[in-house]
Amino acid sequence: MSLNAFLNPVKMENSKFVASNRFVGEDGKPEKWEIKTITAEEDEAIRKVCTKKVQINGRKGQFTQETDLNKYLGTLAAACTVYPNLNSSELQNGYGVMGADNLLKKMLNAGEYTEYLSKVQELNGYNSSMDELVDEAKN
Repeated sequence: MSLNAFLNPVKMENSKFVASNRFVGEDGKPEKWEIKTITAEEDEAIRKVCTKKVQINGRKGQFTQETDLNKYLGTLAAACTVYPNLNSSELQNGYGVMGADNLLKKMLNAGEYTEYLSKVQELNGYNSSMDELVDEAKN
């Protein structure tokens, strides 16, 4: 039994994906966006940022944790986006927003954004449906 397999995992390649046909390069073809995977540690940090304590109704001093699923998915997608650089101040200023997740929502229409979130989740190994993720976030 060797630990080499665990010490030398196969490197995950970034995925290129046309998030929208509206962004056309100089060659006239839709520009491909580049998405990377993140580690479980990075994902945990994102979840923490998107989770808050909420007081339980009728129980003074007792709290539960609640994850804002929309904020989590938007932050996850922004963290996984390599290209375009969503942290570019020039790009954010061009759309009149601050923050990578807000820029992503401004750049893509509703259907494109939903498909992009699905692609990011799939690349990161989430094979669950959106309903299952909502249930998980509630627990």
